[in-house]
Amino acid sequence: MKITRTVKKILDNYESDCPGTKANLARILMHGRLGGTGKMVILPVDQGFEHGPARSFAPNPDAYDPHYHYQLAIDAGLNAYAAPLGPLEAGADTFAGAIPTILKVNSANSLSTNKDQAVTATVSDALRLGCSAIGFTIYPGSEDQYEMMEEIREMSEEAKSVGLAVVMWSYPRGGKLDKAGETALDVCAYAAHIAALLGAHIIKVKPPTNVLWQPEAKAAYEKANVDTSTLAARIKHVMQATFNGRRIVVFSGGEAKDLEGLFTEIRGLRDGGANGSIIGRNTFQRPRADALDMLDKIISIYQGKM
Repeated sequence: MKITRTVKKILDNYESDCPGTKANLARILMHGRLGGTGKMVILPVDQGFEHGPARSFAPNPDAYDPHYHYQLAIDAGLNAYAAPLGPLEAGADTFAGAIPTILKVNSANSLSTNKDQAVTATVSDALRLGCSAIGFTIYPGSEDQYEMMEEIREMSEEAKSVGLAVVMWSYPRGGKLDKAGETALDVCAYAAHIAALLGAHIIKVKPPTNVLWQPEAKAAYEKANVDTSTLAARIKHVMQATFNGRRIVVFSGGEAKDLEGLFTEIRGLRDGGANGSIIGRNTFQRPRADALDMLDKIISIYQGKM
């Protein structure tokens, strides 16, 4: 594996990390059809925890099988596959070394009203399964956010000490936030910045809307004449909020949507300088052939071909 100049430049931004961690970041950045470009598409399948099996997999029953997701990510030429402990264990031997994996080490479920997640796996599990990184969700705004931040501080320290990368899902919710606030530009940029402050290597946030939710932040945005008019402009600002682009940021796909709407969104992410997408339900809730065709087009967009 020859590291490209683009990837080397990204790795240079992680100045405190050991060679093991940089090697694992390189494995993700260099793998698949986007390997070496600094862009990535990752398949995350933690929705069984978050939403339950039928809501997640009934639209495409093949997706009840963890092997399906491994194979889909491999055949599509994606950069990595992220999942909780059980699904990764279910295919760890069959697919060992075939694609970089990310162990999601905390999870929530829809039977609870708490805006919190339980720690469901360990750094040792990630090493045992040959993962390149751990993944962890925080909920900025939640009444439980500080405990979550303390949990990832401890797990991040352990992961980095053994050469694993840290991927952080940073989803504002709970507390004072309403639905509009969860995806508002100022709140999304704040959430991305918090993840960077906590030491994440790869940050996952939602694409921001053209809403400024916090009155104090709205005044600051207007005074500084921050462009919020297009998705590309808003993505550019989120990248700016993550140490002026020194951290890798990928954006979620959210609920399943029509293809043209999805491709338009991906173009906005690309044009704003995003490092890529992490797309779950929009992928595995479609029949396999349709999902592969969709992912092919998404990769082509990030390659500048569409």
